Amino acid sequence: MRLGLAQLNPTVGDLAGNRRKILETYASLVAQGAELVVFPELAVCGYPPRDLLFKRRFVPDVTESLNEIAAAVGAVPAVIGTVEANPNGRGRPFFNSAAFCYRGKVAAVGRKCLLPTYDVFDEDRYFEPATAPTIIDHAGYRIGLTICEDIWTHPMLSTRRLYAGRVPIEQLADQKCDLMLNLSASPWHSAKDAIRQNLVVADAARSLHCPVVYVNCVGGNDELIFDGRSLVCDAQGRVLAGLAAFAEDQAVVEIRNLGTNPPFEAPTLHAGFAPDEYRDMFDALVLGLRDYAQKSGFKRALIALSGGIDSAVVGVIAAAAFGPENVTGVSLPSSISSQHSRDDARILADNLGIRFETIAIADAVAACETSLGPLFAGRPRDVAEENIQARVRGVLMMALSNKFGAILLTTGNKSEMAVGYCTLYGDMCGGLAVISDVFKTQVYALARWINREREIIPRSTIEKPPSAELRPNQTDQDSLPPYDVLDAILKGYVEEGLSRRDLVAQGFDAAVVQDIARKVDLNEYKRKQAAPGLKITPLAFGVGRRIPIVQKYVS
Repeated sequence: MRLGLAQLNPTVGDLAGNRRKILETYASLVAQGAELVVFPELAVCGYPPRDLLFKRRFVPDVTESLNEIAAAVGAVPAVIGTVEANPNGRGRPFFNSAAFCYRGKVAAVGRKCLLPTYDVFDEDRYFEPATAPTIIDHAGYRIGLTICEDIWTHPMLSTRRLYAGRVPIEQLADQKCDLMLNLSASPWHSAKDAIRQNLVVADAARSLHCPVVYVNCVGGNDELIFDGRSLVCDAQGRVLAGLAAFAEDQAVVEIRNLGTNPPFEAPTLHAGFAPDEYRDMFDALVLGLRDYAQKSGFKRALIALSGGIDSAVVGVIAAAAFGPENVTGVSLPSSISSQHSRDDARILADNLGIRFETIAIADAVAACETSLGPLFAGRPRDVAEENIQARVRGVLMMALSNKFGAILLTTGNKSEMAVGYCTLYGDMCGGLAVISDVFKTQVYALARWINREREIIPRSTIEKPPSAELRPNQTDQDSLPPYDVLDAILKGYVEEGLSRRDLVAQGFDAAVVQDIARKVDLNEYKRKQAAPGLKITPLAFGVGRRIPIVQKYVS
């Protein structure tokens, strides 16, 4: 059988645009000889629709759009992810479904059995689970339909414990499928592709003793980034074909002697299918930024270029996402800004080919301090005066954003966001926090990867001690431990849920651990007010981490 894999980038709620994309891709794959075309999970409406599902017209409009798609499907069937109303009068109001469209109608429907409700997922809020996966009889073959989480049940996966009883793979194994299709919207994070390929898709194929077709969506929707990397495995779990990473792609893959065990043939892999740590990180951030902006209607970007490593990396990502001609970097020097920082910002802008402007803020800061002088009288200078600089910059950058309709990108990294080393209503102003899920040590590694062929980010930006430059001769390490130590503690405390005692037992200094953990806990209120950030790790700040602001637990 010749299978058409349609790895698409849908936009949540853009029913007309998604429908057009589905029909164009279907026609293209049929023209290439596909005998069955497979689309991603919820391709009709985009993933995740979240509370759009509760709008009264949304699901009926999705159904109408699906019917229009089905009417255009001929003798080559298409399996398309969609939302289906639950007509049973009990349970949750919707099903997450796979529609088997054939000869002008929706001929059959398969429904998702396992509904993830952890990390960024909240499908149990909306969908009713099916009791068993569906099998379609077509062209003499038995085709099992599963949707994303239905195959994430390997014993080595921690999420396996969430599902009691016989899981979909075990149920399908009893019924002897010739082929299994999995429609997915599987968000990317670092190192996930290897888990997905080896523990999820390949294991499903070996368990069912039949080929598995996994079609994942691609693109960015809010903070989530989908990498694609759709693939086909044979009955032994060996990869027959792999599609592009972080880009729309389509392919026709022939599985010969379906239902038997044919000899293994050399796989057909897109050049970007194989994982590469920093290439993937960069491509994910570019895609996430581009889609967040374009799907929100932004065509231009603004960045405050400090001459530091964080704004430099965000500048490179923005130039790749928008095109250099659509990015403006702004230097906002105060009376204490170093000349090397001003120079590094200008050199970076020149290297990227982006527009560069300078707005001096010394007079504005002085005016603010003069206005506050009577109330501040008799008190020593401290962080309040330092933060005036950051907040003046925020005011000016937001004014530029308003005037020119460009999205302002914040440049804080995960290490800073974790400990509150950022100014609320200052450098936190903006529409998207591009690197808020990238630890500082990773920012440096990504900068070196960016410079792997030529110097784009000035070498002095990478080599000089990091500094917020809010007071003379300031460096980050005045307030924080070295970033390799800080990031290791944060990874344990934030991402792995380790206690302070656990971290001290691992050999970290007790006083440092106490200080860092305290800062993480105290600054939850800042993170709740931060711009949304692109998720690239298993646990990012934001929708996947729900720590109360007001709480007194200390671990």
